[in-house]
Amino acid sequence: MDLGIQGKVALVIASSRGLGQAMAVSLAKEGVKVAVTGRSPEGLQKSVELIEAAGGIALALNWDLSDHTLIDSLVSKVEKELGPIDILINNTGGPPPTPAAGQDPALWLKCFNDMVLSLIAITDRVLPGMRQRKWGRIITSTTSGAIAPIKNLAISNTLRAALLAWSKTLSAEVAAEGITVNIIMPGRVATDRLRQLDEARAKRESISYDEVVKASLRQIPMGRYGDPKEYGDAAAFLASQNASFITGTVMRIDGGQTQAV
Repeated sequence: MDLGIQGKVALVIASSRGLGQAMAVSLAKEGVKVAVTGRSPEGLQKSVELIEAAGGIALALNWDLSDHTLIDSLVSKVEKELGPIDILINNTGGPPPTPAAGQDPALWLKCFNDMVLSLIAITDRVLPGMRQRKWGRIITSTTSGAIAPIKNLAISNTLRAALLAWSKTLSAEVAAEGITVNIIMPGRVATDRLRQLDEARAKRESISYDEVVKASLRQIPMGRYGDPKEYGDAAAFLASQNASFITGTVMRIDGGQTQAV
């Protein structure tokens, strides 16, 4: 299927590994020029290599999301070297596992700054160009915990739920201008982050890692963890011309795990 986005320019936030990297590679396979961001030079180089191996063009940006003063200069660099940004993939790393009660307000504020305000500010920087060209795709990667809270991930559940409300509100504001705004939501997709969470749970509950995985698989109707490529391909479809009438919605890539309509 031709997704109709060859030659478009994408900015994929936090794409030096994991789901961000998978989304960047899937877009590159469709002929999209991709700017990847992260704080790990090694991770960024790996993303560039994967994109180029897929036949794509990549630009690597060392980008600390906590520093909002970097946004204008780095977006300007993408625009200068690749062209105006047509597709924005909002993505961040996850906060530390925590219960809901008793967290330092400073931790809440830091995570809100890094995971929510940073993405809103980047979107606000990119959006005027999309409006001018009457075409754009804004896709924000969150978590299934935003609609079915996950135990011991209170900060992630809470802040990513805020992104759902923001995205839905924004989608109605720009829909008539050829811009779609959607959420993509992973279940248990096999990334380093998921392995770290499973290992933390095993330690917390004094059980083996394999027992954690087996218990998780029992909750997934498909009986397996997702492949990051499956997640990346779903994001590429939402970014496509074929998905031009899909906006203000949530796409769950979770093997049927989330117990909510």
